[in-house]
Amino acid sequence: MIRSELVQKIADENQHLYQRDVEKIVNTIFEEIISALSRGDRVELRGFGAFSVKQRGARTGRNPRTGEAVDVSEKAVPFFKTGKLLRDRLNGK
Repeated sequence: MIRSELVQKIADENQHLYQRDVEKIVNTIFEEIISALSRGDRVELRGFGAFSVKQRGARTGRNPRTGEAVDVSEKAVPFFKTGKLLRDRLNGK
């Protein structure tokens, strides 16, 4: 599902809301999650999962085309851990 499909589904299920308002709500939620992660905070949506940031250390990688060693710098990457309710629903429990 892409963002526009999510907005459309929410708008269809909530006829009293304008689609442009639903779009603002969805965008605000995503922006708040991004802001929290950029500050290093953890975002938890009960039953769905938790977003956090993990640090990947510097390492030496390989250029797949030439096989040459390449230094890869340290970086922060987003991480998502599913919640118990989501895992149970995916596994048919």
